[in-house]
Amino acid sequence: MLLEVRDLCVNYGRIEAIRNISFTVEEGEVVTLIGANGAGKTTTMKTISGLRPVRAGTIIFAGHDITSVPAHKRPELGIAQSPEGRGCFPGMTVKENLMMGAYSRKDRKTPAVLEDRDRVYELFPRLSERHNQVAGTLSGGEQQMLAIGRALILRPRLLLLDEPSMGLAPKLIQQIFEIITEINQQGTTVLLVEQNAAQALKRAHRGYVLETGEIVREGTGTDLASDPAIKAAYLGGDI
Repeated sequence: MLLEVRDLCVNYGRIEAIRNISFTVEEGEVVTLIGANGAGKTTTMKTISGLRPVRAGTIIFAGHDITSVPAHKRPELGIAQSPEGRGCFPGMTVKENLMMGAYSRKDRKTPAVLEDRDRVYELFPRLSERHNQVAGTLSGGEQQMLAIGRALILRPRLLLLDEPSMGLAPKLIQQIFEIITEINQQGTTVLLVEQNAAQALKRAHRGYVLETGEIVREGTGTDLASDPAIKAAYLGGDI
């Protein structure tokens, strides 16, 4: 088991954002968390990456308890995140943004990092075309590609993707999800939070449904996508 979350509770002040949720991600999987706005999806991702403190519960990664490991140490363990809102450095070039993804790598001054940057350019040719352009002048779709590419430079064992399709045109959404599938097929485990439940369940091996901070349903991507209640709540019909 690569990631195991046990009885996790997270608060914002006195408000319970997450209540006793438990889920797992196995090596090589794409697992998705779906739910309405305010369900606790982004809070879950922030907590796994170390940006939110845990009130109760445990996070196990690769067999080790990381519940109290600081956020800046988690990339060294192999956890990388493409955050909600992309989080690019607007005054830095595409190339500089990508190289920031190697900050936690012990081999960041070796040719291996450049090889990984070239791999990102193969996945996202648009970034290669704009490698000297400052990130703040990129389109929303290009910034999303950059955020994912920066996370991949780390060579993560677990890639956390938070709303990768937010604000993108339908054609670009399809492209982003195809690339997520390709990243997974190349060996990277993915935990995906996504409002576009149809695309997320189509790509995921398994999924969990969050409602008001609690997991209310789980199953394979196919099973959840065909569940009448899930269709009515999140899909608006067939995928």
